[in-house]
Amino acid sequence: MERLPGFRDFFPEPLPKGEAWSADVREYIFDRWQTVARRYAFQAYDGPPLEPLDLYTAKSGEEIVGQLYNFTDKGERAVSMRPEMTPTVARMIAARERHYKKPIKWYSIPQLFRYERQQKGRLREHFQFNADIFGENDPAADAELIALLIDVLRSFELTADDFVIRLSSRNAWQDFFSAHCSDDSKAYDFYQAVDKIERTPPEESDKKFQALGFTLEQVRNFIDSGEPTEELQAVLDNLAARGLGDYVKIDYNVIRGLAYYTGVVYEAFDRHGKFRAIAGGGRYDQLVSLVSDGKNDLPAAGFAMGDVVLAELLKDRKLLPEFNQSIDAFVLIEDESLRAASLGLVQQIRDFGLNAEYSVVPQKPDKQFKRALEMGALYSARLTGPQEAVIKNLSTREESTWPLAKVAEQLV
Repeated sequence: MERLPGFRDFFPEPLPKGEAWSADVREYIFDRWQTVARRYAFQAYDGPPLEPLDLYTAKSGEEIVGQLYNFTDKGERAVSMRPEMTPTVARMIAARERHYKKPIKWYSIPQLFRYERQQKGRLREHFQFNADIFGENDPAADAELIALLIDVLRSFELTADDFVIRLSSRNAWQDFFSAHCSDDSKAYDFYQAVDKIERTPPEESDKKFQALGFTLEQVRNFIDSGEPTEELQAVLDNLAARGLGDYVKIDYNVIRGLAYYTGVVYEAFDRHGKFRAIAGGGRYDQLVSLVSDGKNDLPAAGFAMGDVVLAELLKDRKLLPEFNQSIDAFVLIEDESLRAASLGLVQQIRDFGLNAEYSVVPQKPDKQFKRALEMGALYSARLTGPQEAVIKNLSTREESTWPLAKVAEQLV
C-alpha cells in the first residue's frame, strides 16, 4: 500500500533509503517555532482540521474550491480540510475575543491540506507556523510580527546573508490602482497579476495589465520607485531600533495574492534565490468582520511559515544538526532473578528525568551490551544485588558501584 501523492511519511533518523522526510527534523523545527513564539509572549491555540466550506469561499470566492479537499459529510454539510489557518483563527476570535485582553497574540502549528499540482517546495499537505496579533491597528503590531519572523529564522542560525524580508503595502497598491482605474471589480485580477509578475513572462504580464487598463511599464515604474509609505517607514524605524534593520527592505513586487490583505504585507526570501518564499504575511483588518457577517470587527495582522521550504533551505545551508540516537542509560539484566529490581531501577532513572532502555525479554548479556552501544547509551547499569548496581561510562569504560537509590543521580 503506497502513500498518496503529495503526502509524506516522517521516519525517525537514520532515514531509510529513498525517504526524505525526518520526524527528528520536524520536531527540531517545531521546537524552535514554539520556543521563539513563547519568548515573544504569544499563546498557543488550535482549531479543527475540518471546517465549513463557506469559511473559505466567503473570502476567496468559488474558484478556491478546485484547490481544496472538500466533500459533503454524512450530515449533508459542505466541508473542507483546512487549506490555511487564518480563516479559522479569525472565526475563533470573532466568537470569543471579548474573553481576552487586547492585543491578542496567538500562534499555532497546524497541518494544512491543498489539492493542487505538486512542485518544488509545495506539496498537498504541510505543517505551518502561524502567528497573529488581533486588536491593534498601529504599524507597531506589524513590526512585532516581522521581528518574530526574523528571530524565528535566526533561531535556525540563518543570518542576514541568508534571507531578507521584503516589505510592501496593499494601501500603496490600492492608491496606485485607484489613480488609474475606477472599476473596483478589476482589483482582484490586478493584484493577482502583480503577485505573479516575477514568475510570468513580460509579454504575458503586459497583456493581463492592458486588459485591466494598465501597462506593464506603469506597474514597473511604481515598483521601481520603492518609496516607503508612512506605515512602512514606521515599521522600518521600529525594526531598526531593535537592531534588525539589515533583515528588511522595501520591495513593491510583493503584494500577496490573497484578497483579504489590507495594509502592510511582506514575504521572507532566500537571498540566494534558490527557493520560493520562506514565509509571508500582512495585515487583514476586515477578515474578522467578514467571517462574523459584520457582528464583530477587530484589526488583525499575521504571518505563516511552512515546514517544506524551511527544511529544504536548512538542508541546503547545512544547518540541520545530526540526529544521532542516544540514551542516558541502558540497564543490563544479566541475572533474571534481579529483573524486578532492575525494572525498579529503569523507572527510577526515568522518574529522575533521564531516558533509559533495557531488554524487555531475557537476552544474553553480550547482546544486551551490543544493543546499548547501538543506541548510543552514555552509561550502562547492572544490578549486582537487590540494593547495589555497577555503573559503566561507555566512553571511558570506567566503572563505579553505588547503592541502588543513588544510581540515577550519578548519571547526570
